[in-house]
Amino acid sequence: MTSDETRGTAHGTAPVPLSVLDLVTVGAGHTATEALRTGVELAKLTESRGFHRYWVAEHHSMPGVASSSPAVILAHLAAHTERIRLGSGGVMLPNHAPLVIAEQFGTLEALAPGRVDLGLGRAPGTDGATAAALRRTDRLNEGADDFPEQLAELTRFLDDDFPDGHPYRRIHAVPGPIQSTSPGGVQSPHRPPIWLLGSSGFSARLAADLGLPFAFAHHFSAQNTIPALDLYRETFRPSEILAEPYALIGVSALATDDEKEARRQVLAASLNMIRLRTGRPGLVPTPEEAEAYEFSPVERDFITSWNSNVIHGTADEVRAGLDDLQKRTGADELMITSHAHSGALRLRSYELIADAYGLPTV
Repeated sequence: MTSDETRGTAHGTAPVPLSVLDLVTVGAGHTATEALRTGVELAKLTESRGFHRYWVAEHHSMPGVASSSPAVILAHLAAHTERIRLGSGGVMLPNHAPLVIAEQFGTLEALAPGRVDLGLGRAPGTDGATAAALRRTDRLNEGADDFPEQLAELTRFLDDDFPDGHPYRRIHAVPGPIQSTSPGGVQSPHRPPIWLLGSSGFSARLAADLGLPFAFAHHFSAQNTIPALDLYRETFRPSEILAEPYALIGVSALATDDEKEARRQVLAASLNMIRLRTGRPGLVPTPEEAEAYEFSPVERDFITSWNSNVIHGTADEVRAGLDDLQKRTGADELMITSHAHSGALRLRSYELIADAYGLPTV
């Protein structure tokens, strides 16, 4: 991977490239099938408007989030798109054997050559009990602590370069580089570029040490955004992959034709987050359910704090909020996630944002 493959192009009046983070949310009264179909429509729409990449995130045991299998979803999206980069935002590496991820993303690279990103995180993407079931162990901290070693192993599988004498030297991730060294073999020159994801300083420092691109989860850890980005930039070591640091941030933003509707949708998303944080995950509630819900004082304080980092309103208001955030953080790319009860409103949000920046149809 080169810097050119990492860095996108800003279109229209957008200050930096714009991208998409899709959690494949499922609203009350809707099905996972509908949510996944919305994802295909959204990928097509954002590709046609010049968004740079489209990532899906690994979550488990959450009825309102249908993205437990990023590789499966990305394969489906690859069949319905042609140009937009597709990737994980991210795969939670401690949940998986590195060889399995190398095989999955090698397959995706074969399906969509030159446009697959492998974003990796070290959190479980779920609660502790579910993580234990995924990993078949109750020693959850062990997986997070071993993340650098797991990352190194995964990288060697992707590059097929375990040293002589290593127990995995004769094990190969297929599709992958081994095919080019087999008799008559011809292999794609691409391999999925690795991104590190984080919501604190750990992955920021590791990405900097390895010279990798970094994606920060501003949408749920806004208080740590600037410290983590500063740490990444200050400690970055140039590599064969990147000569200079490159950081994107995930941003929660919802644009609607009517400002009141944006507030209604954001309230429903807040109720959904309250339920998740208190161990009661469910489908994304309707705005009507949220408006009828009796929030406690503690819950209202949470909503005020949570929504202070959700950019919402009319298209012009959202554009102004995104511009201000990019200026404050210096982010090289904005990855937008829009939360709404219905898929139609999510689609409309990205369309309005594209129009607000004058993004061309490409």
